[in-house]
Amino acid sequence: MNRRTLYGSAYLLVSTGLLTAGFTSYAAAPDLTGQATCVQQAEAACQPGELPRQISREITQEISREVCTEADVRSAKLLTQAMETVEEKSSQAVKEAETLGIKKEQERRAALEAAHQQELELLASIIFCEAGNQPYVGQVAVGAVVMNRVESGLFPDSIEEVVYQSGQFVPAGTGWLDQVRNAGSYTDAAMQAAKDAFAGTDPVEGCLYFDQGGYGMQIGAHYFH
Repeated sequence: MNRRTLYGSAYLLVSTGLLTAGFTSYAAAPDLTGQATCVQQAEAACQPGELPRQISREITQEISREVCTEADVRSAKLLTQAMETVEEKSSQAVKEAETLGIKKEQERRAALEAAHQQELELLASIIFCEAGNQPYVGQVAVGAVVMNRVESGLFPDSIEEVVYQSGQFVPAGTGWLDQVRNAGSYTDAAMQAAKDAFAGTDPVEGCLYFDQGGYGMQIGAHYFH
């Protein structure tokens, strides 16, 4: 029920009340002539007060429903807006978390790649110092000895610690290794040999030592054992 209908019903209620009151007063006036009884019977039959009361109840109910409906609509709109805001912020937070996660993963991978590159450069440097004048397979063999020591459990478990272990590789003790490493003056062949050895190529089949003029598997001027 819209407001125009409500106001019309209210007007009808008031008009009916006034008419009923006037009718009752007029009908009761001839009470002296003995005709009031018939009028009272007519009034009882018509129940003039019931219709206004019924209309009043309906109008009250409709107004209550309309007020409640408007309040519900406003509440629903506010709730919807609040939910949309929460959803938007949640979506934004998820995107930010994903972006942060991607950034951290990229940083982690970059750090790993940098560390790996440093290991390859060190391995290429020691290969160049120890076997730069040897055939390519001899260079890979020197790199394989370093990697075999890392994996053996008898030596330190990193390339850095194996290469710089006291009394093991002469160029590390003399400072020549650091000069080559810092200047990046190793050859491309030494770098490729380092990559192959790091990837698992092992022409000396697990040997942990090499020297010149000793015993074992000979590759170029070196003997591996």
